Amino acid sequence: MPRKKRAEGTRAPNGASSIYEGADGKWHGRVTMGLLDNGKPDRRHVKRKTEKEVIDAVRELEQERKKGQVRKPGKPQTLEAWLTHWLDNIAEPSVRRKTFVYYEGAVRMYLIPGLGAHRMTSLQPEHVEKLYTKLHHEGRSGSVRMQVHRTLRAALNEAVRRDRMRTNPVLLVKSPTVVETEVEPFTMDEARRILEASRERRNGVRFAVALSLGIRKGEALGLKWTDLNTDTRNLTIRRALQRQTWRHGCDDPYECGKAHHKLSLCRKSCPVHKRACPPLCPPDCKRHARGCPKRHGGGLVITEVKSRAGRRVINVPEPLLDLLRLHDEAQDDERHLAGDLWQESGWMFTQPNGKPIDPRADHEEWKSLLAAARVRDARLHDARHTAATMLLVLGVHERAVMDMMGWSSAAMRRRYMHVPDQLREQIADQVGGLLWTTSQGEDDPELTAEQWDAVRRLAEALPPQLRERLAEVFPDDEPGSAGVPARV
Repeated sequence: MPRKKRAEGTRAPNGASSIYEGADGKWHGRVTMGLLDNGKPDRRHVKRKTEKEVIDAVRELEQERKKGQVRKPGKPQTLEAWLTHWLDNIAEPSVRRKTFVYYEGAVRMYLIPGLGAHRMTSLQPEHVEKLYTKLHHEGRSGSVRMQVHRTLRAALNEAVRRDRMRTNPVLLVKSPTVVETEVEPFTMDEARRILEASRERRNGVRFAVALSLGIRKGEALGLKWTDLNTDTRNLTIRRALQRQTWRHGCDDPYECGKAHHKLSLCRKSCPVHKRACPPLCPPDCKRHARGCPKRHGGGLVITEVKSRAGRRVINVPEPLLDLLRLHDEAQDDERHLAGDLWQESGWMFTQPNGKPIDPRADHEEWKSLLAAARVRDARLHDARHTAATMLLVLGVHERAVMDMMGWSSAAMRRRYMHVPDQLREQIADQVGGLLWTTSQGEDDPELTAEQWDAVRRLAEALPPQLRERLAEVFPDDEPGSAGVPARV
């Protein structure tokens, strides 16, 4: 329906929308949406073929203004442009390194190739669902699809907060299903065999710390002697040691060896290629970033603990403290043997020259220890599950468990505490004792003549009130005149 004509001689109020037919034969609409950064009116322009179409477009803009959902002026960004900006300028400076690598993998490998061409305002939940289905058909695991889901949700939540789009379509998409594998903690017999085998190995007490205290791998490698108070037996967890991947610093991917042997995430630091690097490297290509002469951000780094709850104080058991004292003496011998080659930094667990232990070498040592102890293959992180399960068996209070393990949420119990066979057997015995214990008075054991005689003599020596109680114990017997059981 055409709009009503305004009475002649009147004018529209300030800020009102205007609709008119232009000299180009098309209909135009202008809507004031607010103010620009420079203080001038933000006057949006729409152009359509018919008057009805432009009226609908104007009304849509007016509804956005009324609801406070005004989009930024200008042409909507593509999802690729926003994800790249979010990753490089918002996520990288504000999240932990591991989290950034997690986001970067999803953005470079899946989101930009799968959804990057969409405009921010045109992205629909169905587009996201189709991407998840495609990844499923390609054989990607549930954890990979969940990684994509969480990354896109975080990026678009920030876009909504900055008025780049009105709503986040990912919130309407059902998250992918991830089947978590149940971790089997070590049995007490396996744990003791590991501890016994670790006595004969260099830095073997490091694994005793993992099994008994349940601290994380990076936290254990980041321990220094100043963190241990032998008088109070307190061990303070205040840092973590991690290995970070190197990042390229050169512009030319072939000169610095940037091209990878497989399609990988190199969009950010690969200006030559508009997409992922080629699957095959040139003959003189170094395939990894550690070959780049201007590499940065990699190697062993000291980081903060995983969360605020991770900064904690743990009381060390006396047997473990004795092992740490022996380890300190052995490290002193190595220090004197290394001489000038020793690099003193105060690390509790070191290489023979005093440098901290590389997490990769620590992993290989753990696998070798399991083989020597003749224990099934398992992750080092399973030792943390074992420590948490031991606290469950011992009946330690929930709050104390959270403090010792460095959990920020009690929900972590479900992941780390497992019901071992020992506890299952104990529960079964308790249930059996509760349901199948005979009631008092049934199947009483038969007493010998000597025992009955002792009961009679005891009853004769008791006051009348206690004789009555004793008679209640033998309801089938007829007491004598003095309240003495007459069975004997």
